[in-house]
Amino acid sequence: MTNIRYRTADVDGLRIFYREAGAADAPTLLLLHGFPSASHMFRDLMPRLADRFHVVAPDLPGFGQSDMPARGGFTYSFDRIAEVIDRFTEVVGLTRFAVYVFDYGAPTGFRIAAKHPDRITAIISQNGNAYEEGLSDGWNPIRAYWQDASAANRDALRTLLKPETTIWQYMHGVPDATMVSPDGHSLDNFYLARPGAEELQLDLFGDYKRNVALYPAFQAYFRAHKPPFLAVWGRNDPFFLPAGAEAFRRDIPDARVRFFDTGHFALETHAAEIAAEIRDFLLH
Repeated sequence: MTNIRYRTADVDGLRIFYREAGAADAPTLLLLHGFPSASHMFRDLMPRLADRFHVVAPDLPGFGQSDMPARGGFTYSFDRIAEVIDRFTEVVGLTRFAVYVFDYGAPTGFRIAAKHPDRITAIISQNGNAYEEGLSDGWNPIRAYWQDASAANRDALRTLLKPETTIWQYMHGVPDATMVSPDGHSLDNFYLARPGAEELQLDLFGDYKRNVALYPAFQAYFRAHKPPFLAVWGRNDPFFLPAGAEAFRRDIPDARVRFFDTGHFALETHAAEIAAEIRDFLLH
């Protein structure tokens, strides 16, 4: 059984929590979680990879066990989050690594990859989007906020932060709900209930439009550098459509695309299958 270590790093005064497993001299895989989760989403994946890889999974700032600084002293934007995680990789000594991106982890990881293409050995995207055709109509309330950042449009998004919405995100598109542990969504809802968490999450909903604006830049990086690429996608995701996974082949013709009969949080039901795809992809 592989031991997972639970550590913290001081990143320019921010305490960033991370999970780490595997030999430090093995090929490194950086795991970047999404909304509204944290590195605990990788709890079933890491033991399946750590015999061959050095796996590192930080909590993004404002998420999980990492610091959640007050909004007045920290800008909750994807540019800022990517800056922190970029510095995190330097602080903990990751010089070359593959990156696994999911949901919010995608615009974070793609920024880092485009900035440091020489550091990236491969990219694995699990429902991590970079194409407009990958965005479903489920984004329409957030799109309305992008177009008009009124108090009314901001308040309309608070329903996305309710406990029942988190549970729905975990369960939607899953053929057998008994396969989904309640641990994940219960912990996510605990983090979302902390004082100040709701407003920072609303800030990030608003800032997500900058990610969409950067899609052409991400795609230019894919075309120019063609990193080895694997998409492992829950095909029933209500937010990121299968077309978004297929689109990676437009810029990286050799990209592998694999679909699973599950929803947004595909690791909750298909950790073993996704781990097998990753091992085959990275070891061959």
